[in-house]
Amino acid sequence: MAEPAPSSSPPEPPARREWHPALVAVGALAAGAASIFLAYLAYRLVAAYWAWLLAVLVVAGIGAAALGWARYQDRREAERVRALAHLSVVDDMTGSEFEELVASLLKRDGHRSVQVVGRTGDRGIDVTATTPDGRRIAVQCKRQQKNVGADRVRNLIGAVHGFYRDYQGVLITSAYFTKPALEEQGDLLLIDRDALAHWMDGAPLGL
Repeated sequence: MAEPAPSSSPPEPPARREWHPALVAVGALAAGAASIFLAYLAYRLVAAYWAWLLAVLVVAGIGAAALGWARYQDRREAERVRALAHLSVVDDMTGSEFEELVASLLKRDGHRSVQVVGRTGDRGIDVTATTPDGRRIAVQCKRQQKNVGADRVRNLIGAVHGFYRDYQGVLITSAYFTKPALEEQGDLLLIDRDALAHWMDGAPLGL
């Protein structure tokens, strides 16, 4: 008679390694001591240099507040320019308001040293600025309904050649240029009503 085959039992899992309680206690003590030592070092550092740390925090706070205020002002200025940058609004502006709008648009586009020139001794130039790539421009602004004639173009050419040498002359109008004015253009950049509308809408000035 055949003997029954021995039953196979699953292998026993390997015994889990357990740390000796003494080692666990030593590790906990070491971690606690390290934490206390680091806290002590932090305390000594703050105690020794608290004035410097406070100054750094104050300066950082002031810098963050100034940056936030500057960004807020930039947003306010951008909103103001967008509100004004419509031909229907421009048509109701005074000449001085139109000059300020042109200056704001130049700043919006990254021009530097933008200045609205005073009425006295301006030689026909209303706004000066430096382009983002470093060129200087002299701008004459004509907020009017009548088209700009050749005499205005010749006056600007004379001002650029006589008093604003090394400047690019720009004439910006809320109207249009007569045919003789366009024939006198020379090296000037002429911006008429249509080009002004595109510029106010965000297109580059074309310098």
